[in-house]
Amino acid sequence: MNKVVALFAALIYGLAAVAQGVTGSWNGKIDVMGTQLNLVFNISVDDGGSLACTLDSPDQGVKGIPAEITVDGGVKVAIRVPSIFASYEGELKDGSIKGNFSQSGMSFPLELKPGALERNRPQTPKEPYPYITEEVRLENKAGNASLGGTLTYPVGYEKMDEGAVQGAVPVVVMVTGSGLQNRDEEVFDHKPFLVIADYFARNGIATLRYDDRGIGKSTGDAANATTVDFMNDALAAVGFARNTGKFGPVGVLGHSEGGSIAFMLGAQGKADFIVSMAGPGVSGADVLVAQNKVALKTGALPDNIVNDYCAALRIVLAELASGRVVADPESAVQRAVSQAGVSLPAPLTANLVQVIRSCTPWLRHFIAYDPAGDIKAVKCPVMAVNGESDTQVAAKANIGAIRTLLPDNPENLVKTYPGLNHLFQTCITGLAVEYGKIEETISPVVLKDISDWINAVGAAKRKNQ
Repeated sequence: MNKVVALFAALIYGLAAVAQGVTGSWNGKIDVMGTQLNLVFNISVDDGGSLACTLDSPDQGVKGIPAEITVDGGVKVAIRVPSIFASYEGELKDGSIKGNFSQSGMSFPLELKPGALERNRPQTPKEPYPYITEEVRLENKAGNASLGGTLTYPVGYEKMDEGAVQGAVPVVVMVTGSGLQNRDEEVFDHKPFLVIADYFARNGIATLRYDDRGIGKSTGDAANATTVDFMNDALAAVGFARNTGKFGPVGVLGHSEGGSIAFMLGAQGKADFIVSMAGPGVSGADVLVAQNKVALKTGALPDNIVNDYCAALRIVLAELASGRVVADPESAVQRAVSQAGVSLPAPLTANLVQVIRSCTPWLRHFIAYDPAGDIKAVKCPVMAVNGESDTQVAAKANIGAIRTLLPDNPENLVKTYPGLNHLFQTCITGLAVEYGKIEETISPVVLKDISDWINAVGAAKRKNQ
């Protein structure tokens, strides 16, 4: 028995020695056709004493991709990432791991150095804050969702006289864009909603932000949710803010898809004012076709191929928007290509097939939804802004439509910003690949403009009461 115990202890000791050499985060860059892509492997020891690993691709906003790892002799590291058909093989020497990263038949040299990737995000506020924050819980009982959120009071709120002064403070419910995001709308280590909440708090405006259903401290069915479900979550947040009795006008600030939700709530008369940051002014199908056109042109495809693909894509999207079940995606794509009168390379045809196969309830609703009716029906003051370099929700088409559709209101403000992208960062190309590389989280000019406008709307409401 003692020999067995001794052998077991030796194995544990050996594993610990191996783990000590490779555990932790390791970061490096691969060169993909001239573009530097950061990768981070996070290596740890699980509860069973085995090595565990995940992969982050910070420049693509992806974290925690499950991976499988083996270490031979404490120095030879082999990692497989089955979900993305990738692998890495390297050797630990002189404090770094040198090897090659392979994916889909391509191989790239990759030297990993210890430590997580450190990004400089100078606008992210650090505690202690000069204002009060409160952890809150929002209930959308009809939608079976419970949302964890943060209520941020403006600087000096606790010293204000109860009643008239506190009741005059505007509060803004913040609604994230598409995809599940936390209350900070965190992406590429940027935290736009935290930055906005901090700026607003220092300028007399309260905010309520929350984790999307199914992420962070929120629960609820996210897989089958549509924009309408997310709108009802936002409506629960608006109701919570009103029911506190601590604030004056209650507004909604939405980014991207959140901008659509802001218009929905404005059309229903649920918001006292709304702010749309890069919110769509055209249908989801139009937005997706425009996004694909930009992406394909960036890939240096000829204009005729790009236009042919987008023509076929529009037909595929119309089929999905109809709600009909597409039992045979390959045949549906062939019909779309034939109807469009085009000929596509095999990879692009395969991509259209994948669009159909990966269709979700959210996507069906998104491509079918046209915001025109809601924008026309909004009666509260509206501020709609867009970056002129936005490649996800193009300013010319979307802000132009919003400007045309909005009812006349002297308090409305519709504005575009030269040189800003979809996140309202100062950029070069506006492409998503830049988001993580830019240190600025959001343009200070945009922060000031929105804050000044909200305070002006609040002051006008107080004057008219």
